[in-house]
Amino acid sequence: MVTIARTVEGLIQQKPFLQEALLKGIINYGALAELLQPEIEQHVQHKVQHAAVMMALRRLAARLKQAPVTKLEFTDESSIIAQDGLIEFTVHKTPAATEKIHKLLEKVETTKGDFLTVSHGVFEITLITHRKHLHWLEQQFTKDEIITVIDDLSALTLTIPLSFIDTPGFYYLVTRALAWENINIEEIVSTSKELTLIVKATDTPRAFTVLKTLTRNEAWTTSS
Repeated sequence: MVTIARTVEGLIQQKPFLQEALLKGIINYGALAELLQPEIEQHVQHKVQHAAVMMALRRLAARLKQAPVTKLEFTDESSIIAQDGLIEFTVHKTPAATEKIHKLLEKVETTKGDFLTVSHGVFEITLITHRKHLHWLEQQFTKDEIITVIDDLSALTLTIPLSFIDTPGFYYLVTRALAWENINIEEIVSTSKELTLIVKATDTPRAFTVLKTLTRNEAWTTSS
């Protein structure tokens, strides 16, 4: 049987802004309960009391506040590198596609600032590289091989302390900060000490400002 408490928790998990508001204690429980009540009734398939929803919200908020909270300590070596003029090129994963990508690796001049990331999925391969390689890629791959091409992208690479790998909630902290500014992340690429966020070129200035604030340790916290 689906309980009111479990339904409330599931709905709040799908709405990170509401979860954040509950955690900070800046939300009106009565108003939120009234807002969620129709959706909860649809899930549990019976009428629920407004007071019961409010109680579930209060208990959830208490649990959120009891979760361990960690402040991320960036070092002086942390930096942000921005690169624009990028494209995202996704193709079906085949042996032929892999061979063509190897040819691209020979063309890319990383020592001269050229940009390339390659992500192998189960059925797809996504390349993110400079727009100057787009014509070559379109010549190498047929229309049937190409899944999507997204232009006008930028990469923001944040160098991070190695300890962040074991810090619960680190990625959530970064994505939450950008989401609050209504900045969509097209892709995330990471290594042990680098986190690269791919965003639309028009969002680059605001995204850079958000990440700069983050690295200055201005009261950013995350809960696991």
